[in-house]
Amino acid sequence: MSAATLFVVATPIGNLADLSARALETLRTVDAICAEDTRRTGQLLSHFGIATPLVALHEHNEDAMAERIVARLQSGQSLALVSDAGTPLVSDPGYRLVKAARAAGVAVSPVPGACAAIAALSVAGLPSDRFAFEGFLPAKSAARRERLSALAGESRTLVFYESSHRIAESLADLVRALGPERPATIARELTKLFETVLAGKLAELLAKVQADDNQRKGEFVVMVQGAGEDAGAQIAEGRRVYALLNAHLPPSTAAKLAAEITGAPRKALYGSREVSGEE
Repeated sequence: MSAATLFVVATPIGNLADLSARALETLRTVDAICAEDTRRTGQLLSHFGIATPLVALHEHNEDAMAERIVARLQSGQSLALVSDAGTPLVSDPGYRLVKAARAAGVAVSPVPGACAAIAALSVAGLPSDRFAFEGFLPAKSAARRERLSALAGESRTLVFYESSHRIAESLADLVRALGPERPATIARELTKLFETVLAGKLAELLAKVQADDNQRKGEFVVMVQGAGEDAGAQIAEGRRVYALLNAHLPPSTAAKLAAEITGAPRKALYGSREVSGEE
């Protein structure tokens, strides 16, 4: 074990057999493990008979704890960073600690393993040579719809995380923003007992989730194919409709209606000086 190194260790997203031999050895031999939830990580360590001390590091204390942890690293200790599940920093805490450690000249080394986004993408059947990971969408519907409207023209495959209590609402907003025909895949409870992967058009997936209570339980990765070659034509049509509406309505209202009518991203319409004549 190298001294004065922060090891960023991926842990299983469900199936405990996915914890690598290197990850096990690292967690056994470091001086302490920085964990998002010490209780959850404690259960994982107990399963493998590991007694390494735990230090709580989560979104509410990361700023305060980073300096203390870096001081331990500078004293020669080796530490590991884990999240509740999967690869740390991917929609999880740890960025500030890693940044602080690197700024202090401390070595930071990855111990790779499970990541829900990559695991889901590997079985989605959607283009994966280029993709955009968006993490969790905003919880409030207005902000969520605004984010999706801005992404409507994105040509890369879109990857989102979503929770059980918002999955149906988010799918409905995806249908509204990206269109009912857009190909998509929903991966639920990956590597766990009730793993499900559903593929189809967005409207079809929304109907399946709404019709089955079980498909609204667990943790989700939602992947949506990017805008195709017709995206440019869609935006052009959106701008045409926007120009007509903008002659009679406030710009924000005109853009909202034009986006709903044509499926074009609202920001591509509202931000167009050529169309709106705004300065």
